Amino acid sequence: MAIRETVSVDGTSIVYRVEGDAAARPLVLLHGWAQSLRCWGDGVLEALSAKYRVIAVDLRGHGYSGAPAAGYDDPKVWASDVEAVLAAERIESGAVLLGWSYGGLVICDYLAELGEAAVDAIVLVGAITSIGPGQKGGRVGSAMRAAIPGAMSEDPRESIRALGSFGPALTGPPEGKGVASQALFGASLSTPPRVRAALFNRAVGHDDLLAGLTVPALILHGTADSVVDVAAARHAAELIPTVSTSYWEGCDHGPFVEDPQRFVAEVSEFVDGL
Repeated sequence: MAIRETVSVDGTSIVYRVEGDAAARPLVLLHGWAQSLRCWGDGVLEALSAKYRVIAVDLRGHGYSGAPAAGYDDPKVWASDVEAVLAAERIESGAVLLGWSYGGLVICDYLAELGEAAVDAIVLVGAITSIGPGQKGGRVGSAMRAAIPGAMSEDPRESIRALGSFGPALTGPPEGKGVASQALFGASLSTPPRVRAALFNRAVGHDDLLAGLTVPALILHGTADSVVDVAAARHAAELIPTVSTSYWEGCDHGPFVEDPQRFVAEVSEFVDGL
């Protein structure tokens, strides 16, 4: 396992973790809003890296990556962040991009700006593909609606209460998930409030992109997702020409936390079938 750093188009430091055989297929993991590369959990990363070259990225403003004052509303910037990581790892083809939640939007930003040349497939996990009023691919659930705007507040009492209201949304049933729950909550709190707000202060639709995709996609989404409504996944599935879907009955927003083994098995089956 190695922690590496590259620099995006605007000079922002992008930090990422790499593990697995350097000759294996690249699997690039992009986390969600107010999280970090640690969200995947060591067990999931270890299992995936046994088969693939796993590259888990800290998105700008999150984890150990830089948190610039601006740029969070620019698809070109998000695309350049992904491009910088691929370039640093000398990946020009064969990659699979996997995005959880907001990470799905970043994947779409990348494909819209830079195309599919380096990418063989995408995986959308509890993901949004668009954002802004009226965007069906960005429909949020009850837990997310309840947390806004408090989750963006600089007042610690407000932000702790709002982010804490997610409760088991990221983990599913809390039994045995206490450590993961605290880690996810800690990552949310450590993401600067201005970044938490900036990520929502944009509007972009990617329906045309999805309808024109020539690479296959796997959509994995919980039917009880209270952060990103399952309707967003069904919308994307209707648009993407070559798509496999896995709707987890009763699962909330963190499938890889609720059932890591099933998550690894389904992602691996899809990737191995490319």
